[in-house]
Amino acid sequence: MKTIFAKAVYFLIIITTLLGEINSPSALLLGFVFVLIFDNPYKSYSNKAIHYFLKISVIGLGFGMFLKETLVASKEGFSLTISTIFLTVSLGLFLTRLFKLDLKLGYLITSGTAICGGSAIAAISPVIKAKSNTISIALGIVFLFNSIALFVFPAIGHLLNLTQQQFGLWCAVAIHDTSSVVGATIGYGDEALKIATTVKLSRTLWIIPLSVFSMFLFKTKGERIRIPYFIILFVIAIIINSYHIIPEPATHIIVLMAKRLLIVTLFIVGSTISINDLKSSGIKPILLALTLWVFISIYALIYILN
Repeated sequence: MKTIFAKAVYFLIIITTLLGEINSPSALLLGFVFVLIFDNPYKSYSNKAIHYFLKISVIGLGFGMFLKETLVASKEGFSLTISTIFLTVSLGLFLTRLFKLDLKLGYLITSGTAICGGSAIAAISPVIKAKSNTISIALGIVFLFNSIALFVFPAIGHLLNLTQQQFGLWCAVAIHDTSSVVGATIGYGDEALKIATTVKLSRTLWIIPLSVFSMFLFKTKGERIRIPYFIILFVIAIIINSYHIIPEPATHIIVLMAKRLLIVTLFIVGSTISINDLKSSGIKPILLALTLWVFISIYALIYILN
């Protein structure tokens, strides 16, 4: 009976979100509260749902962007992207050894912080042959800080009077996962959302060189490198919108539903955060993730403001 009730509440929250009645922070918080009260009735499907819903949402957001402004945003974030990835990976490897952490766990947390959260962890883990428990802990820690960022970043952005361009770029670099980047910028403004999504997705492409580096670092061979093909569909959506191939009212509906599906994704993310997994990992992995996150946030903010 409790399972049936849990499923009913779960779907009620999703339907309410799709109707536009729940914002990004509330959706994430609802997911977290839900899993504290009930067991997630769809735990085995949640990670797959996050994987596909995020990609569909991002492609949908492409129908609200134009090619020229996308190229400008990508160019603006290029040098910051390179410097933050290089510095974060270097610092992460150093701190992993300093804290005497499991190298694979430390490396997955570092990769998730440096590039794009769960997507980077999912792509790098088979390359370095990480165990499922190690992957779960890394994902849990990254999702924890994503959750905090969703509340903290908009508040800091308003406090510092960051422009939409500055805020979008900062979120793209300093927030781990694409879902939380979009979630944090949706309420800040359309320009911030467009810049953040573009820069974050161009940053995602760095999974490929990082995967190659990982193979050398961990001396693994023959593992398939996962290329984020959905980015190609995102670019195609931008081109379609730029040349007005689809009528404007239709693209507005696609973008609106993409935003709402993204908020649904955040609810599902919240429902996958496991307090037990975080407790079992100890304080050192969380301390590593926190140090890297604070570093990349402050470094990126100083860079953007200068």
